[in-house]
Amino acid sequence: MTSKIKVDNIENQCGGAVVTKCGGTTTISGSVVKSNALQAADGGNLVNQCGTTITLGASGDTINLASGATQSGFGRTGTVDWDTTPKTATFSAVSGNGYFCNTSGGAFTVNLPAGSAGAIVSLADYAGTWQTSNITVAPNGTDKIGSTNANATLNVEGQSVTFVFVDSTQGWINTMDSTSNVRGTVPFVAATGGTITTVDTDYKVHTFTGPGTFTVTNAGTPAGSDTVDYLVVAGGGGGGGRDHGGGGGAGGFRESSGAASGSYSASPLGSGVSALPVAVQGYPIVVGAGGAGYGDGFPSNSYGQGTPGSNSSFSPITSTGGGGGSTQCFPSGLTGGSGGGGSTCNSPSSIGAGNTPPVSPPQGNPGTAASYGAPHYGFSAGGGATSPGTVSTPTTGGTGGNGATTSISASPTAYAGGGGGSVYQGGNLGAGGPGGGGNGTIGGPAPNSANGIAGTTNTGGGGGGGERCVPTPGGKAGGSGIVIIRYKFQ
Repeated sequence: MTSKIKVDNIENQCGGAVVTKCGGTTTISGSVVKSNALQAADGGNLVNQCGTTITLGASGDTINLASGATQSGFGRTGTVDWDTTPKTATFSAVSGNGYFCNTSGGAFTVNLPAGSAGAIVSLADYAGTWQTSNITVAPNGTDKIGSTNANATLNVEGQSVTFVFVDSTQGWINTMDSTSNVRGTVPFVAATGGTITTVDTDYKVHTFTGPGTFTVTNAGTPAGSDTVDYLVVAGGGGGGGRDHGGGGGAGGFRESSGAASGSYSASPLGSGVSALPVAVQGYPIVVGAGGAGYGDGFPSNSYGQGTPGSNSSFSPITSTGGGGGSTQCFPSGLTGGSGGGGSTCNSPSSIGAGNTPPVSPPQGNPGTAASYGAPHYGFSAGGGATSPGTVSTPTTGGTGGNGATTSISASPTAYAGGGGGSVYQGGNLGAGGPGGGGNGTIGGPAPNSANGIAGTTNTGGGGGGGERCVPTPGGKAGGSGIVIIRYKFQ
């Protein structure tokens, strides 16, 4: 048999209310209610005691403090509560909080709270800019940071720190300092500088026809790209003149293989040459000028060699300016990336050496020697990137050495051809080498004269030699150099 006792109110022996029901509210009176467990209507534990352990809630429950409520007595585990609104200007920190500090708009100061044992403050570099715009950490009043009453400076990219106040002797001590700067990384190189074009869909080409800076803004990763291919061509040498001018040597030619940025068709000189690794920084670019030909402005009775071209450079790669061409009574061509052509003074000439100073693969070739003989006395040519050119004959000036062809800019282009030699009283002038080398000329006898042709701008071609140019000697300038950088950007 099942029995039920139904009652709304229960009183103790003295007539005091113990349980009182009024509508939907049941009141339990008395100062102490003893129970080992308190459960919700669904039977789930709200509070449970087992021995000396008291558990709030059951597995899977979430326990919240009501809005505006605070906790005490639980202590701090050594961490902070992070304020996820980035700070962008000077502010006063509160103990127990962590702050993301964004200095991309400029440096500022964090004022620490008054020190008390166990106070804790954390700071983190929000934008990775503390290395350029620092955070100053200022102690309160006479408080100390690491035993000194002075400001501290946070100046490391991606830094995060935690300060704990210990006592009046040491004050705030930094218990954690991370400089690992763990951030997501774009896997490809990104950079600025020069004239930028996109080629073959996935590659950027930076072309420098004058001085500048190649600024790497992201160094990439091996999974995408972290190296760059390059072409560095120096200025070509000027042609010689007045009488019997030799051609100027081409500027030094250096390039990588192209394997890192699309395997384009590089010149033979790039075979097996590795691309360059890059870091986030600026790389100064130098583009060499062409050397002056022995030309206008010199005394009519003077003889002289062309001027060497100037060097071009990018990072560790330097290409040497081409050697100047020779002239009568200065029979030796000058040394350089490629050497200048020799002339003659009633005797065989000496050539200008190429690949000077030496690099591997060679950056150029020597100039050629001149033959001295009737009827036209042909004079020598400057060396080019891939050959020394042809030796002159008594009827023909020497042809400038061949340049090198590369498709680093997506179109096959020749650079660093040698300047052609002159010829006297008829005959056949020496042509400039493919790659911007200037032609020599035909001139003489006095007062008949003719000027050589300048090397082509931004090819590093050598200038052509002049012949019997009175009153102004007629060797012409070499072409200026060029620097091209290419990399995979997506």
